Amino acid sequence: MKYLNPCHLQHPDKVFIGGEWVPPQDGGRLDIVAPHLEEVKAHTACAGRLDMDDAVKAARAAFDHGPWPRLSPAERAEYLQKLQAELGKRAEDLTNALVLQTGTLVFGARMMTGLGSYMLDFYARGAAGFKFEEAMSAADGGAAVVVHEPVGVVVAIAPWNAPYTIMMNKIAPALLAGCTVIMKPAPETPLEAYILAECAEAAGFPHGVLNMVPGHRDASDYLISNPGVDKVGFTGSTTAGARIASVCGERIGRCSLELGGKSAAIVLDDYDLDAAAKFLAGVITIACGQVCVTLSRVLVSHARHDALVAALKRELEAVKVGDPLDPTSMMGPLAMERQRHRVEDYIAKGVLEGATLVTGGKRPEGLSKGYYIEPTLFANVDNDMTIAQEEIFGPVLCVIPYEDEADAIRIANASNFGLFGAVLTNDNARAYHVARSIRTGAFAQNGFRLDYFLPFGGFKQSGIGREGGVSGLKSYTETKTILLNEVPPGL
Repeated sequence: MKYLNPCHLQHPDKVFIGGEWVPPQDGGRLDIVAPHLEEVKAHTACAGRLDMDDAVKAARAAFDHGPWPRLSPAERAEYLQKLQAELGKRAEDLTNALVLQTGTLVFGARMMTGLGSYMLDFYARGAAGFKFEEAMSAADGGAAVVVHEPVGVVVAIAPWNAPYTIMMNKIAPALLAGCTVIMKPAPETPLEAYILAECAEAAGFPHGVLNMVPGHRDASDYLISNPGVDKVGFTGSTTAGARIASVCGERIGRCSLELGGKSAAIVLDDYDLDAAAKFLAGVITIACGQVCVTLSRVLVSHARHDALVAALKRELEAVKVGDPLDPTSMMGPLAMERQRHRVEDYIAKGVLEGATLVTGGKRPEGLSKGYYIEPTLFANVDNDMTIAQEEIFGPVLCVIPYEDEADAIRIANASNFGLFGAVLTNDNARAYHVARSIRTGAFAQNGFRLDYFLPFGGFKQSGIGREGGVSGLKSYTETKTILLNEVPPGL
């Protein structure tokens, strides 16, 4: 069986289990479709249930009997730095993989993969500052030591829209904490996980510490049901997250879930509308709108609604949609055919429910091939409409009028999601007041400001737990309290 291999993978026909590259037992092959070409451009192996069982056995043995969880945090940090060095050698392959699989623009792909690799350095340097052991006095007059021990075997499941960065945001803290990891990439985007596995092998990771099993969703569901898995770290849809939470809950397994969003940007009356339009058009077209934190609802006062819509129309119609390899392109394609159908269906619902389609909504002229869609703007949107309540995951912007600041806060909170949000105002005090009033896990003033090295996660149906920074590291540990007569020497 011939495997197309554009990213210089050493073993595209195999999976990585227990430090060995082995053929899949019952999975088959994954076809990787380039969304700007609508053509299969790569193949990899596809793991099945038997492979998932073997991956859990390997990770379990490495955790229960291997050296990894018994190394010091500083020793594990050295491995993370070695892994980062190996990934640096493959930077161009990582960039090409993201462009090929998702249609991300080249400059954006370089930025995202660079950020992913930097997470290894961040956690490696943070090992010295995190208190894995902390001695203190106990209430009974004795001593106590609070320790943070690795949670165990971790399944890290990354989505297709930002596969490398999101996978790294899970495995970097999990590995530093002393966990062993099974990487389960999305079936549409496995290439970066292959590169990660190859680099871990080159960095000399002990066998079974980092495993890689790409596969379809039925195999993934089987994997998370395995009682040998201690924790699942998942980023993806709320529907899939609910399933994972249910499966883990049945056996009291740990999970952290970073799920969907329908984030609102509140434009207050003191903010310049042209600046607001330029910013908001830039955000909704990042990765063709396929970003869980994208600001897809724009809230503006009734008096300024039409003026902002006119400014947004100008900005969005100036966006050049095209080949992600073309340096003049400002937005590439959607990642897959089913995603284009999904976005088109939502656009049709918006029109049917009475929103005003101002611009966009169809395939751009001159692009007969590729999963392209125009940047799309709806005005006079009611917050109860489907396009205002459900995550579209495409470049579709909904402008919703409000009466006053209190009404804007009410509308922003009238959502099942609570992942991100923003307020555009030059009044810092008002920005803080609005931020504290909105039920989201992250919020920003005057920008699309995200910090992967601070806690990140969602309220409501946007998730459970936090990733990033110290919170992300703690989420891969269990806390143990040890009561002693005296503190041991050296603590």
